[in-house]
This record gives sequence, C-alpha cells and structure tokens, in this order.
Amino acid sequence: MTISAYNAAQAKGDREMCDFLRTEIDRVLKNAEAKIWHGAPVWFLDGNPIVGYSRQKAGLRLMFWSGADFDEEDLSVRSKKFKDASLFFTAIEQIKSKDLRRWLKKSVDIQWDYKNIVKRKGKLERLK
Repeated sequence: MTISAYNAAQAKGDREMCDFLRTEIDRVLKNAEAKIWHGAPVWFLDGNPIVGYSRQKAGLRLMFWSGADFDEEDLSVRSKKFKDASLFFTAIEQIKSKDLRRWLKKSVDIQWDYKNIVKRKGKLERLK
C-alpha cells in the first residue's frame, strides 16, 4: 500500500486531514523517506522514524517518535519508556499549520535512535 492509497481509503474528513498532513510533512521534511510502516504513513530520516499518522478510535493520531522532548504542551506523552508524543484531530480545522511546522522542525533537531532499538534490547539513545 502507498501513502496515497492509505489516504484515499479514509472517510472524507479523515482523508482531508491525511492529505493536509502529508503535504505539510513533505514540505518541511524534504529529505525524509515516506512509506507505509506497520499499516500507517511514517516519515524516516536516515532510517529513523520521525513522524507519522494513523486513524484510531479517538480520531486521527499525529505521532512524533521523539516528541516527548519537544517541550510542547499540546503533545501528549503516553509512555515513560519511549520518547513518543502525539495528539488527535477530529476535524481539519483543529490542525494549526504554525504548530505543525514547528514540531516538524523539532523532529529533525531532536531525535532518539529508534532504528537500532532492537539491537540495543529496547534501550533508546539520543541521536540529536
């Protein structure tokens, strides 16, 4: 499956949010590799997952793998073991472009090494 196919398979409101997020993510993360990973769109820098989105019961979840260290109150940290943080959208009007671009820029500057987490037996190390 491609990201285009994933987005197209969503209900109309979710599809609009997915297309908007994809456009903004691609605009800011120009050097990122984008692909479907574990069933959802994810962007990678040098093989390390940075940001992705997926449809969940609570809405469309935007997740930053290293977002816990962004120091952003709108991003919810769910786990103490990992460094991910996310937020949910139920309507495109809830997505604030300015915030999204700031978070995407932070996702380049603040990275934990998820690429090698299996080799390190679940231990995360800071890359940037």
